[in-house]
Amino acid sequence: MINKFLVCLALVVLHSPWMASAAEPSILASAELESSYPWVRNVSLKEQDAAYALFREGNGFLKNSIFIQAVEKYRQALKHWDHPAIHYNLALALMNFEQPIEAYTHLEAAMRYGPEPLDQERFERARTYKDLLDKQIVRVSVRCDEPGTIVTLDGQTLFVAPGHYEGLARTGIHSVVARKDGHLTYDKSQTWVSGKQVELNLHLVRREDATQYRRQWDEWKPWAVVGSGLAAAVSGGVMHLGAASTYGAFDTKVRECGGCMATPELAAIRSRGDNLKQAAMGAYALGGAALVTGAVLLYLNQPQAHLIDPYQSEESVNVVPILGGMNGVQATFRF
Repeated sequence: MINKFLVCLALVVLHSPWMASAAEPSILASAELESSYPWVRNVSLKEQDAAYALFREGNGFLKNSIFIQAVEKYRQALKHWDHPAIHYNLALALMNFEQPIEAYTHLEAAMRYGPEPLDQERFERARTYKDLLDKQIVRVSVRCDEPGTIVTLDGQTLFVAPGHYEGLARTGIHSVVARKDGHLTYDKSQTWVSGKQVELNLHLVRREDATQYRRQWDEWKPWAVVGSGLAAAVSGGVMHLGAASTYGAFDTKVRECGGCMATPELAAIRSRGDNLKQAAMGAYALGGAALVTGAVLLYLNQPQAHLIDPYQSEESVNVVPILGGMNGVQATFRF
């Protein structure tokens, strides 16, 4: 028995190269149709006749390069009969719209029973077309098990988790987003290239789990500034006491000589006292500045909440405040 879609498959020569081998069935031979074919089984004659009529209309549009109407007729025909020849011609029409994904899907459907429903020549052409489209598409697998997560691809919802999506996408840049209240949003754009299987297994992170409390600097560093200020202040106090002691020695020498005029020895003692006093004042100023800076750093270095992105690495930032001294005294603090 002969399949109605195999009877007299005529070559239809069209302007587009995709239509050079479109399938064109002849007048129905429903009574002689071999029902053992898997693409015929459980399809009533009424449905076959309806599909055939729409298929012929689609071929008429296809021959005249009216592709929109051809696509519509083939889609209507498939609702009545899931026949490989209809898938084949629909794929040819879709390739004129540069819709590689849908065309690829229909070519796969056209080839699933081998060459018999089409004939060997058209089957080989379908294989060639499919190989060409392979270079324009990529296979995608996306999985997410977090209940209630909305997963989208290029703005189109794939599923609400838990779920799994497998399909085709055009090569190029694509954006995958997974969002759920109380969780960090996964939002990544990647370039997908042909020949590679894209597999994404999405694991969302709760906001509280992604929150870290960090200090801007190591905890000891501001205290080191405070300690340096205290040390400078103490050294200033020591020098101040030294200056007072030196001035006391100067006064004693003056009294011992009965208020005599300054001698080189007395001038040296006084000069040493003046230097100690000046150094003490400088140490007080440096110590005070360091204490103020340390207090500010202690305030700024309080633990702060940081929301981390678990999907990308972080770069550390180094801050280097420097304190300058006076009268020959300088301190440098690095963070």
